[in-house]
Amino acid sequence: MLLKRITSSVILILLTLGTIFIDWLCGIFISLIIILGLYEYFKMLENKGITIYKYFGMAIGALVPLSIVFRFELTRSWELFFVVLGMLFLILMQLRRRQNSGAVVGISTTIFGILYISWFFSFLIKIRYLPSGIGLLSALLLITKSGDIGAYLVGSRFGKIPLIPSISPHKSLEGSLVGLLSSILAAVASRPLLHLGYLHLIFVGFFFGILAQLGDLSESLIKRDCQVKDSGKIIPGIGGILDLIDSLLFTAPVFYFYINIILK
Repeated sequence: MLLKRITSSVILILLTLGTIFIDWLCGIFISLIIILGLYEYFKMLENKGITIYKYFGMAIGALVPLSIVFRFELTRSWELFFVVLGMLFLILMQLRRRQNSGAVVGISTTIFGILYISWFFSFLIKIRYLPSGIGLLSALLLITKSGDIGAYLVGSRFGKIPLIPSISPHKSLEGSLVGLLSSILAAVASRPLLHLGYLHLIFVGFFFGILAQLGDLSESLIKRDCQVKDSGKIIPGIGGILDLIDSLLFTAPVFYFYINIILK
């Protein structure tokens, strides 16, 4: 399992390096990840027995990142236009159905998936399109994924104290603490990319390290509710796309606003 995880990680790193230097290619790559992540999410809901609009939700979810990639006129301040439009169409489609049982759950979970996966993760594209976007995106990936790696390596081998067993029985307090430390060290190592003082970098590593773990736990909560171990099996040793990106779902939007509000 560890060998598969390392192999998959190396391939993913190479794919990232191969796309991050070309803004539109990076955007397309992220959009593809979003579409696959939405498919996994809707598939889990279907297996749970929730009536959803899978392909419609994936189509609306794809419009959000693609509007940023191709710089639609509405992109800068109207990304949620597609979500609102999607909600209106979902209600219209539901009105055509004879069976209205579970309508609220179906519509709500569909919209939640678009917001949670598509909108949140699409902030990676917006970060890449900023001035110095390559360095900013690289720093965010390094801080977030270093925490994942540190938590996994220590937690899987030395973890004894469960973190939140009711949500994720395999996550440990030891792994969580080392993951947080790894994010802090990665933030300090990102000084050439972020151009911040050391105390500020320590705060950034601590803050986004916590957000990354909350993102991980949020996906674990969804999987626990759907009674699955992994969101998918597309990535050997890791699981599904959502298992790969969960820690970035909270760090991406917050990092974007942090850059534009705090660091501007």
